[in-house]
Amino acid sequence: MRLIHTLRTIIHHIQQRHLDPSSLQFRLTVDITLLSILGLSSVAVWTSWKMQQLLITTHTQSVEYIAARFPHDVELYSEMLPFELGLQKTINNVSVSGLVIWVKSVNGNQLLAQSTGVNSTVVLNDELMSIAEMPLKPQVYQIGNRYLILYQGPITIQGKLLGKVYMAQDVTEDQHQLLAAIQGLTLVCILVTLGTMMAIAFRIRRSLQPLQDMSQMAGAISAEDLSKAKLQLSHAPSEVKALAQTFNMMLSRLSEAWEQQRQFVSNVSHELRTPLTVVLGYLQSLLRRSTNLTDYQQEALETAASEADRTVRLLQDLLDLARADSGYAYYHLEPLVLNEIVDEVAGMAEKFSDRSIQVETTETIAVIASRDHLKQVLINLIDNAVKYSESDQPIHLTVERVDQQAMIQVCDRGIGIPLQDQSRIFERFYRVDEARARSTGGHGLGLAIVKTLVEAMGGNITVRSQLGKGTVFTIVLPTQLPKP
Repeated sequence: MRLIHTLRTIIHHIQQRHLDPSSLQFRLTVDITLLSILGLSSVAVWTSWKMQQLLITTHTQSVEYIAARFPHDVELYSEMLPFELGLQKTINNVSVSGLVIWVKSVNGNQLLAQSTGVNSTVVLNDELMSIAEMPLKPQVYQIGNRYLILYQGPITIQGKLLGKVYMAQDVTEDQHQLLAAIQGLTLVCILVTLGTMMAIAFRIRRSLQPLQDMSQMAGAISAEDLSKAKLQLSHAPSEVKALAQTFNMMLSRLSEAWEQQRQFVSNVSHELRTPLTVVLGYLQSLLRRSTNLTDYQQEALETAASEADRTVRLLQDLLDLARADSGYAYYHLEPLVLNEIVDEVAGMAEKFSDRSIQVETTETIAVIASRDHLKQVLINLIDNAVKYSESDQPIHLTVERVDQQAMIQVCDRGIGIPLQDQSRIFERFYRVDEARARSTGGHGLGLAIVKTLVEAMGGNITVRSQLGKGTVFTIVLPTQLPKP
């Protein structure tokens, strides 16, 4: 019971430490601990059984020696005394401390002689005599609060059966000492099991630490860190070192592939933007100067110019992202009055979109940011709000200070963004609705660029939206540090 309670305590402690029951560390610890418990329990049970057998054998041999000489002594005393007196004389002569002897007639109905009980704490009673009448096994019998080893045998004199002798050896003190030793052995086994389990858990944890390091690195690594990420293992097992080397080689290959992809996107965007810009210029010039075009030709040229313009903007966005990824984008961070930037962008957007854009602010706030990139962020967000809301609905911009940081909110009352898409709208080329994005000219890079620019300026951006009620983009930027 004590072992079960200890195991429950261990399991509860493990649960409090939030260990994963399906982890390799947990499984190895439990398996080895169970094997240790099984091995120690087997040793403890065998040792307890062996000690009990030694106790029984030691006292049984003593009783059997007395029983072997008992008929001979009875025969000697019976030659000089009546049989009953010879029996009593023999009992008194062979009695030792803790031993009770009694003799019954052949049919068991008459008690012929018994120990006086002076040298024993065992009381001869009906329960003891009834158990002694049963076929006895070499074991310890508990009678009341005493532990006894019992014996019975015939008394034969000159080939004639005269009665049966019964003996009860008191082994209570020895049994108590044995039980105390067994309890001590159990406690030692429990302590050894706990110590072994702790040592095994610590050792397994140390052995699996390189794998945990690899897992943490794999979870924290980003595309920008691929070329620098290396797993260094000095005291790991050879198998884990081999795995770490393979992991480092994989990171190196991924870094090369990412760099090639980034360079390819940058080169393609740069090489295609110039000729497409030229094509777009000629198409727009042709549309402005041609007066003899048919309706079909006019529509075809307008479609070609629109698609060329859309492609040029896509290439420009790709080029901006490629520059940001490669670290070539230049961010001139400087103290700026946020209110002035927001008012400037709002006025420009209101002029070109013919929409009402309202700015709310309570105080003048200075931030550390890049003027051009901050304008680009605000223009993209306002452009999204204009595209996805009704023309009669105003766009609200709120500027305020929150916890020593500047917060800008761009709010619209448009169609909103589904909840399942809100966590992905900042991904590159992700579009909530392909048909809707096509009709508005979107290509899934605007919000990705916004997020990249905001984070490059030390801020962050979040979105909160509800279908049919509108969307709120929140930008948080660091404010200007106070002068000492």
